[in-house]
Amino acid sequence: MLNNIKAAIFDLDGTLVDSMMIWQKIDIDYLKEKGHELPKDLKNDIIHLSFKQTATYFKNRFNIEDSVETILKHWHDMAFKYYSTNVKLKDGVKEFLDKLKSNNIKIGLATSNSNELLEVCLKANNIYDYFDSITTTGETEKGKDSPDVYLLAAKRLDTTPDKCVVFEDILPAIKSAKVAGMKVVAVKDEFSIDSKEDIINASDKYITSFFELI
Repeated sequence: MLNNIKAAIFDLDGTLVDSMMIWQKIDIDYLKEKGHELPKDLKNDIIHLSFKQTATYFKNRFNIEDSVETILKHWHDMAFKYYSTNVKLKDGVKEFLDKLKSNNIKIGLATSNSNELLEVCLKANNIYDYFDSITTTGETEKGKDSPDVYLLAAKRLDTTPDKCVVFEDILPAIKSAKVAGMKVVAVKDEFSIDSKEDIINASDKYITSFFELI
């Protein structure tokens, strides 16, 4: 999988760290505060959106009076404690990052999360310094259903798309990385297990642990 690869681009939530269920809890708690229950279709509607797009979606769908910026700040405050203390790496992540470094493969992050949360999470897990570049969907103003965040990440790593491998856990993101012309390794996550067969078919390789790549 690493043959002819010059750069590896990782998603954060659900790929490097076990955090997707935390966001579901935040969604439930936030909507409860606003007098709503969690709709069954919410996950599929927002899974590919950027942080700001998700806040806009919530504001419009649930008629929330708060500004998008206020919603984002509230979510950030709810999530910060989790990300600084309770969000842990998936099995084999650090060992695989060590392998990439030893092979002189550049490492980038492409995430829908905020800069503040991703930084505290990576630092809490002692992997922040592994990354040569960090790119968020907030910089492209498009979600993970667009290849833009991956193309920008590759540009920052000074690598062409065909020399990049992307690690992702959700189907829309996997499809977008393929559209960008990159190889894709799908990472098992319980949050997206319902799409497992489609994820396997859309990706170049499917793993349940990063130890499989060492």
